[in-house]
Amino acid sequence: MSVNERTTDTFHLSTTDLHSAVTAYLAGLGCSADAATAVASVVTMAEIDGAKSHGVFRLPGYAASLRSGKVNKNSQPAVTLSTGGLLAVDGDRGFAPAALEQFRNRFCEVTNAQGIAALALKNVFHFSALWADVEWLCRQGLVAMAFTNYVPYVAPAGGTKPIYGTNPMAFGWPRPSGDPMIFDQASSVMARGDLSLAARAGHDVALGTGIDKAGNPTTSPQEILEGAMLTFGGYKGSNIALMVELLAGPLIGENLSFESELEDNADGGPPRGGQFLLAVSPSRLSPDAGTRAERLFEYLGRQAGTRLPASRRYANREIAQRDGVWIERSAANLLGFN
Repeated sequence: MSVNERTTDTFHLSTTDLHSAVTAYLAGLGCSADAATAVASVVTMAEIDGAKSHGVFRLPGYAASLRSGKVNKNSQPAVTLSTGGLLAVDGDRGFAPAALEQFRNRFCEVTNAQGIAALALKNVFHFSALWADVEWLCRQGLVAMAFTNYVPYVAPAGGTKPIYGTNPMAFGWPRPSGDPMIFDQASSVMARGDLSLAARAGHDVALGTGIDKAGNPTTSPQEILEGAMLTFGGYKGSNIALMVELLAGPLIGENLSFESELEDNADGGPPRGGQFLLAVSPSRLSPDAGTRAERLFEYLGRQAGTRLPASRRYANREIAQRDGVWIERSAANLLGFN
């Protein structure tokens, strides 16, 4: 469903009203004002950018983790390491967007001072799209990357049992004018949220997306949810999933995906884990980095059928900011709209 697609099962509201409603909903569950606002921002951004699997679709998961007490409703993130280009933050068992919102300015300052910096975000619950985490850094003129793991949903190449999370990574490049170039993609063929949406709608998925419990190929999203997802590109995607697992886990002293599952209470919300971010000031390495990148983007644009990553999301965002969004009626009811 696109941001401006109207059906009998949808409800229309402005982007401002959506953000306010999500904030109020989370606050009503006891979430602190800062955390509720930060989470509402990433949920709203996903919704208006057309990434429905990371928008209001995820509110029941956020709510479950608050109701179960797994997430600290009044977390107080704190810096535990700050030396050179390394910054580590303990999220105090709160939502990742709240911790990142509090310390992203400092991370930006460290990156500009050192030329390159890494942020280890630990002891948090990450349940949102990664592009939102790098976009702000890109708009400050920085090249940025973000990585996080999850719980085991994805089988390694040659295997049939889940070991990795969907293990997404996001990469963003700032542009002299206009929106940054950003891609955000899972190591799996399909994001878990999109697979769940397909199962709920009763739609088959492409062969190669996953396998059933017996390890057999299937196009049934429900059978894949009960079995295992597969990485894109065979062993190449599996290697990327392994890399993300190491960066978001052992490198920063946090859980591996299967460790997160063992610790989790299975309430339907996100598991506790970590997130790893890298940022670079491109001008420190190459004064004309931006100009040279634009040459590449211009060359890409010459070929019919091509587009820069995130261009479709930015187009959706422009439409939504002008015309509002249509969300599912069930989500509207959850937010108090009748």
